[in-house]
Amino acid sequence: MSSTHDIIIFSILIAICIVLIGLSKFVLSQKKLKQLQKIFVIIFGLMFLWIFTMAIQIICLNKFDISIKYFYYIYYISICFLPLAYLFMAIIFEKGDLKFNKRLILLFIVPTLSLILLWTNDLHHLFYKEYSTSLSTEYGEYFYVHTCYSFAIFVVALFILLKYTIKNAGFFSKQAILIFIGTIIPLSINILGSIQIIPVSIYATPIAFATSVVCITLAIFNFDFLKITPIALQRIVDRISDGYIVVNEDYFVTDFNQTFLNIFGVVAPDVRNKNLFELIKSYNEFNIDEEILQKALNDVNGTDKTITLEEHFDKIDKYFHIEINCIMSKGNFLGTLILLKDVTQHYIDMQTIKDNQDMLIEKERLASLGQMIGGIAHNLKTPIMSIAGAAQGISDLISEYESSIGDPEVTIEDHHAIASDMKDWIEKIRTHLSYMSDVITAIKGQAVNFADQTSTSFTIKELINYVNILMKHELNNALINLNIQADIDTNINVNGNINSLVQVINNIISNAIQAYQQIGKTNENIDFNIYKEKSNLIFKITDYAGGLPKEVQQKLFKEMVTTKGKNGTGLGLFMSYSNIKAHFSGNLRYTTEKGKGTSFYIEIPN
Repeated sequence: MSSTHDIIIFSILIAICIVLIGLSKFVLSQKKLKQLQKIFVIIFGLMFLWIFTMAIQIICLNKFDISIKYFYYIYYISICFLPLAYLFMAIIFEKGDLKFNKRLILLFIVPTLSLILLWTNDLHHLFYKEYSTSLSTEYGEYFYVHTCYSFAIFVVALFILLKYTIKNAGFFSKQAILIFIGTIIPLSINILGSIQIIPVSIYATPIAFATSVVCITLAIFNFDFLKITPIALQRIVDRISDGYIVVNEDYFVTDFNQTFLNIFGVVAPDVRNKNLFELIKSYNEFNIDEEILQKALNDVNGTDKTITLEEHFDKIDKYFHIEINCIMSKGNFLGTLILLKDVTQHYIDMQTIKDNQDMLIEKERLASLGQMIGGIAHNLKTPIMSIAGAAQGISDLISEYESSIGDPEVTIEDHHAIASDMKDWIEKIRTHLSYMSDVITAIKGQAVNFADQTSTSFTIKELINYVNILMKHELNNALINLNIQADIDTNINVNGNINSLVQVINNIISNAIQAYQQIGKTNENIDFNIYKEKSNLIFKITDYAGGLPKEVQQKLFKEMVTTKGKNGTGLGLFMSYSNIKAHFSGNLRYTTEKGKGTSFYIEIPN
């Protein structure tokens, strides 16, 4: 080397080559290369070819008698195709993927033609009139076509990069500024040198482009080459409420978001590139069953299915819904995504709903008990009074019998008559006691907790008997007739808790009675029909009290709603619907017609 200047330029070029080799080696060490990584490897390779050839050129031009044109022939491969590599990099950065088509292939025509004309320049001098180590040289006519095309490609790439970056990260973001600087520096030097505004060495251009590569690399990968995540995307995933981590095929953590770190109170260096199962052992916060997690990771590997787990992390006292998915792209394994959704508030809300539901059930149970107590009072009062009358009658007969002892006027027939009257009174007592026993049996079942899930069986006949006994008092008081018709065998067995079904039926009948009372009607009918439809038993209760208002229809079964004003709670039908669904896997529906009436249908599979 003949001068200090040449030594400095040579040293800079070699240093850049070393950096490019390091970057390329780092990227190529990854097992699964993404398109963005691949295009950067190509850019690094083109830059290395350009810069290394120029470094060799410095040595050879000083020590050997070699024409400079041969070095042009080599490094112009990079100069011709580097703009296209920049463009493809910009497209991949914007869209995440690049699919080659005929239009993209056409872009190679000008660079290919430029190389052919350069390599045959001695025949036509269309590219260079004279070769030189400065940019202020004499060019051929085609050189300007090549230069305009290359600059146009660079400008388009710059526009795509800046537009996408500004849109996602902001105009004054570090990412946008780095991309702008990284592209404008080589363009400015090349343009000013080509039009001979400033004297520029040919070595300035590759050095400037190397600076551009470094700036754009930093901008796109945000100083973290392994992550391969644009800044704007990282900002988005850091702001989502769900935490996530991504592990590779060896279960090492390759990516995560800030939410994940915040949930467990850890920092990035403690997580990145660490084995997932070692993390679980190291941190008490990650108290998840390793065997279950290992099985889930194995099951989703290479598939598109999602496995979900529900875990409670005791250390931080939070519940999580964990989704595990395999991330694939065109058949290539990219990693396994473990998404953690914090559902602690959901669990709290569900517990609150359950507590409120239990309270509503208890209220409905107490309301039903209150209704039944009125029936008990009336249904037992009559037989008790009759029994009391019978006891008094027997007491009078006993007194009469005692006074007749030794009376010669009392004949044998008189003794038989007194005994016969006693038998009649005793038979009446037996009848009333039997009726009281039936009432007590029915009431005992209805007093069972509403939430009782005990599964038993009963017959239609038993159901009808219970309804008759329990509703008799309320129907008599309201002067309403209950017409029961069973179009099936009443000895047929129904699976379920009879008390739960009776409570629902009685509630609907009570509502029908109150509907008649609201419009001041008596001596009306409620029809209770029992029949089979396909595979369902149907219990149909119909009244003729004018139908349900529209505002009630819209809310029925969905919330507590009543037509009784301050005299109703709206609990009955709301809980009846839940009762049929929960206890019988059935359905409760209705039809109503304004001015006529309403029918409720209880459908139970049988």
